[in-house]
Amino acid sequence: MKILWALVKKEFLQIIRDPSSIIISFVLPLISVLIFMYGINMDSVKVTFGIKNDDYSAEVAHLVNAFGGSKYIDSIVSDDMNDLTQKLVRSEIKGIVSIPNDFSKKLEMGQTADLMVISDGSEVNTANYLQNYVMQISNQWLATGKYAYSMSPMIVTPVIRTWYNQNLNGYFFILPGSIAVTMTLIGILLTALVIAREWERGTMESLLSTRVSKMQIVFGKYIPYFCLGMLSTIFNLILCIGVFQVPFRGNYIVLLFVSGLFLFSSMGIGLLISSKLKNQFLASQVSLGIGFLPALLLSGLVFPINSMPRIVQEITKILPPRHYITFIESEFMVGTVWPVVFKCSALLIVIGLLFFIAVYRSTDMRLTNG
Repeated sequence: MKILWALVKKEFLQIIRDPSSIIISFVLPLISVLIFMYGINMDSVKVTFGIKNDDYSAEVAHLVNAFGGSKYIDSIVSDDMNDLTQKLVRSEIKGIVSIPNDFSKKLEMGQTADLMVISDGSEVNTANYLQNYVMQISNQWLATGKYAYSMSPMIVTPVIRTWYNQNLNGYFFILPGSIAVTMTLIGILLTALVIAREWERGTMESLLSTRVSKMQIVFGKYIPYFCLGMLSTIFNLILCIGVFQVPFRGNYIVLLFVSGLFLFSSMGIGLLISSKLKNQFLASQVSLGIGFLPALLLSGLVFPINSMPRIVQEITKILPPRHYITFIESEFMVGTVWPVVFKCSALLIVIGLLFFIAVYRSTDMRLTNG
């Protein structure tokens, strides 16, 4: 224990003397949260589309006015279809709604009236949103306006209730998930440099000349950076809950416990990279590729996992951020759901132990490979 404590103390002194560790632990989370808060918006805001109306009846005029009645939609009316088409090509608008001159006449006769919607397919999410918006406004107009009598009676009227996030605020979803992305970077990037730095600076030779064991070296790397990572996690939580007022309905002790398991598994990835490469520059580049990109793209934070190919879905099961994001979003929005806590904790423990064993086996106690 004296040897282990000496190694831990050495690492803490190294952290204090090396400002890059502090920057990674506290400045990086601050920048990351600010980017996710103000730079990334999951909500649809201010989509502009054009309206070409050839039917000048009073009822259709109400429909045209209804299209612009949302805070997320701006509409411009023009009689020149070519002008609207050019605006769509230049991305000045995201779609066009064309109302034919016999639109109201067909409705009065009880016939199906076509409403053409042209959307910009280069932005798939925006195109789908615009199409759904036009359909919703059109159906609402039909159900409440002059032509409601010609419609089939609505036997079922849906009453929509949104649980956990009533206002559908995207920040309440994205900010807790951003903690997983940030902590992945911190857990992997911090530890990806420590063993490689020892080999580059020649201090590993001095360390191996002592009677220190492999297990003491591994624990000596885990403990200090785990403590630093947990302080960074608490700093992230203070930013999300205290500064940006994201509602938290769970249990702080459970949150910190599972966060510790997630940090433990992420650190294993970083230490494995560091022990294999023994070069700080390569280790930092590989850690960014292995840590940041999967945490952002394959964790379910940005893209639904169910929409991914089956083989990719299976790969995501070995990624710690996938399980942590499932837990932390549930903990923030819903509260402590014990089946979710147990499942995510068990998976993180298994992943963390596997990487710990891999780090132990890959830690080289010889100066040259033989």
